[in-house]
Amino acid sequence: MLKFYYNTGPNPMKVALFLEESGLEFQAIPVDTRRGDQHKDEYLQINPNAKAPTIIDNDITVFDSNAILLYLGEKTDKFLPDNSLESKSKLYSWLMFVATGIGPYSGQSVHFQHMAPEKLKYAINRYTFEAERHYDILNARLNKNRFMLGNTYTIVDMAVWGWTRMIEKVIAPGELEKRHNLKRLMDEINQRPASQRAENIASSNEHNFKMEIDEEASKYMFPQNERLK
Repeated sequence: MLKFYYNTGPNPMKVALFLEESGLEFQAIPVDTRRGDQHKDEYLQINPNAKAPTIIDNDITVFDSNAILLYLGEKTDKFLPDNSLESKSKLYSWLMFVATGIGPYSGQSVHFQHMAPEKLKYAINRYTFEAERHYDILNARLNKNRFMLGNTYTIVDMAVWGWTRMIEKVIAPGELEKRHNLKRLMDEINQRPASQRAENIASSNEHNFKMEIDEEASKYMFPQNERLK
């Protein structure tokens, strides 16, 4: 059975959605970031980057959420476009747009607004501006298509869903409503039973992730701060 190392952040949730949509049997194993699970030796042996998610499929290990989506899509032959080079070019382009644009800028926007010990106006403006720009690109794309790659629901939509769930924390309340096409996609995916199961993955596996960011959690989540002491 496939092992899925997860938490409820945007990147693991993309993979949770795929697993629920595909019907693959899997064992969900929590990686409790605020308790330091990602830094334990047994986890570092399968993911040297100390991040979730990771999957182990028999003797194959895959880490990075976008790599996992591609791997699972090819393994199951599900939620991919047709096999033409043109379709693949769109798949790779938009999936990497989420991987290198939406994800990093959204993550940094959340960090500097909500996590950083100092509220740096320049950093907040920089990352919220870029996050807005990236989500606007998604919205414009969806003005022309039902899904990100046309009329077919794919792993790109799952990747978009993973991050857009957080848009109010990434930018501000009301930001999804401003982007009507992106909201339409989110509404459609949120109505799918698989997304509801993915959202409830922690409770269905009876794991209570640590929520507070105390001194111990900060040490695990932001080890760079130790250099400032």
